[in-house]
Amino acid sequence: MSKITIPAGYKPALSLYDTQKAIGLVKRLFEDMLCGALNLRRVSSPLFVTADSGLNDNLNGVERPVSFEIRDIGAEAEVIHSLAKWKRQALRDYGFQPDTGLYADMNAIRRDEELDNLHSVYVDQWDWEKIIGEEDRSKEYLKAVVGKIVSAICETDRTLRIMFPQLQARPALSSKITYLTTQELEDLYPELSPRERENAVVKERGTVFLMEIGGKLRSGKPHDGRAPDYDDWELNGDILFWNHTLQQAFEISSMGIRVSPESLARQLKLAGCEERRTLPFHRALLNGELPLTIGGGIGQSRLCMLLLGNAHIGEVQASIWDQKTLDACKAAGIPIL
Repeated sequence: MSKITIPAGYKPALSLYDTQKAIGLVKRLFEDMLCGALNLRRVSSPLFVTADSGLNDNLNGVERPVSFEIRDIGAEAEVIHSLAKWKRQALRDYGFQPDTGLYADMNAIRRDEELDNLHSVYVDQWDWEKIIGEEDRSKEYLKAVVGKIVSAICETDRTLRIMFPQLQARPALSSKITYLTTQELEDLYPELSPRERENAVVKERGTVFLMEIGGKLRSGKPHDGRAPDYDDWELNGDILFWNHTLQQAFEISSMGIRVSPESLARQLKLAGCEERRTLPFHRALLNGELPLTIGGGIGQSRLCMLLLGNAHIGEVQASIWDQKTLDACKAAGIPIL
């Protein structure tokens, strides 16, 4: 059963047709700004990969991919969760050079997603990846890239508010970023849950990049789960904005500097997933055959929802919802696509 929250007195700022126009504008503007800021080129990407390739994103390690048999080749395919691993292999195969990268218009199905105002079984992202040098595997480089992404988001926000003056009732997004590790956040709010900590700090600071996600904190638990075979847990993070409509922290992007052969081996052991070492992608990475990279996913519907001030992700994407959610939105005058 979906969980839904209807903010008191909420009404969409834009009509249904203006919402569609604004979604198109957001996607065109932000794609151009992201490519210019990070030196990216668009490539075509797969909707599914073979189950034995090791290329699917395992997310937190418990989500089940949608799978099916391809009759003519006798192989089982999995609908992707994200392109986190595929992108790194594609950079090598397509011959990209250092300080250049790719992005793909990624669509996925996450059948086990817990549905609420922010989550849907349908996922759409700008999945991007860029080749870096050994000297760039640092927190300073990571922060510099985060700054460019946040600037592109804020510039898109400014343009959108000019084109649709109705959106100016919502406070503008802050381009001033607070950089904070998950351990620092736990130390600030030791009595709160991870989600409550995020809400507390982002409400105060506005825009936060929360770093070092995946490993255990001093409390003995990780802040959140991360698959062990794409992000380096010491060089990753989430970009969080304060969502004024929902009054909560709002994740726009999960990203990071990717694992090196050394950090992959370490994280596979910590996660109890050393059997993955035999998969083609993991063998290539452990053998040093893949480039060092940084990358992430930026939610397309998430960004539209944030910039348009919507209360439910179903206002900006077409998906499937339970009847309780549909009835609650209809009663509140919220159009679900």
